[in-house]
Amino acid sequence: MPIIVTLDVMLARRKMRSRELAEAVGMTEANLSLLKSGKVRGVRFETLARICKVLDCQPGDLLSHLPGPDSEGGPDGPDA
Repeated sequence: MPIIVTLDVMLARRKMRSRELAEAVGMTEANLSLLKSGKVRGVRFETLARICKVLDCQPGDLLSHLPGPDSEGGPDGPDA
């Protein structure tokens, strides 16, 4: 998948445990774990905003795009 989730890096920078973040955001630890591992197909903007507020960061601090053959957009993708 071309989207890389770096939530674990931000948690380490903030010296926060997943359990603390899950409680502060109002989500289960299981769902947070799936998000951290990149095994989700999407995330609600509302959830992303709450995570960013608690971690005092921007969405770009948690997500990055790795261009490659799996990318759907761009000149080589189906949206071209």
